[in-house]
Amino acid sequence: MTTTMAEHISVMLHESVDMLVTDENGLYVDGTFGRGGHTRLVLDRLDKGRMLGFDKDPVAIAHGKSLAQEDSRFSIVQDSFANMVAHISDVFGVDKVDGVMMDLGVSSPQIDDAERGFSFMNDGPLDMRMNPDKGMSAAQWIAVAKEKEIADVMYQFGEERFSRRIAKAICEYRAHTPILTTLQLSKVVAEANPAWEKGKNPATRAFQGIRIYINNELGDLEVGLDAAAESLKVGGRLVVISFHSLEDRIVKRFMKLKAKGPELPRHLPIRNAHLDIKFKTIGKAIKPSELEVSDNVRSRSAVLRVLERVSD
Repeated sequence: MTTTMAEHISVMLHESVDMLVTDENGLYVDGTFGRGGHTRLVLDRLDKGRMLGFDKDPVAIAHGKSLAQEDSRFSIVQDSFANMVAHISDVFGVDKVDGVMMDLGVSSPQIDDAERGFSFMNDGPLDMRMNPDKGMSAAQWIAVAKEKEIADVMYQFGEERFSRRIAKAICEYRAHTPILTTLQLSKVVAEANPAWEKGKNPATRAFQGIRIYINNELGDLEVGLDAAAESLKVGGRLVVISFHSLEDRIVKRFMKLKAKGPELPRHLPIRNAHLDIKFKTIGKAIKPSELEVSDNVRSRSAVLRVLERVSD
């Protein structure tokens, strides 16, 4: 399926870029390029500034290379944002930047293209990899994973409370028929799920858990947040948009720790000055407007958080 820019709506586009860009001649990183919605607006705001984009998805990389040909201020790298430190040095020749943007999760074009295997609504090969040229696909993993591992993945990463029951059904089904397509898996999950949530496909949580596991999304996020914070110069900002509670919990906890330091017993004679706090959070968490949610229902769960470096 050919995907155009019009088919992907960047969530909280102006809010995030307003928070990110503080210097029109600065250096910026888009850790999740996607179709370049955020990057293009950042470039519109820059004068002599430059932008570096990251993505695992080869289709996104193709869009990024096209943009790089249009605008010499932009470069794109096919890699996880968890590895940004080395690439920032290689591309910019320095180790500090003015801002890092992360728009987490799976993108609309990835969901809508059945061939990518993310959708439980449209049939396609059960892949789910952000980079389909690397690593084990969801079908390959489901074919060999033990029942307990499948249950743990759906419970930990999908918050699926019927994970054990669903994992057992998956293993019983695969014993006589390989699970190779998204609708096969979706059907097995739906039939094993005894309590469907109103307004939510019964396969939603199982698919989320498997996708996050296959792509190591939360592991990459934890490493990437550290890398981004350490790559900021004084006044530089980390802007993150998350879409589900697991992501947002990690982002919120990380930013709180950076801005306030570790939780210590009240009786200890330690002041903030002793903690060497180098960051602060900017404002409260931002959520999409009612108008944006009405225009793009996939934005409804989004949360935007901002962290700023205040000292070296």
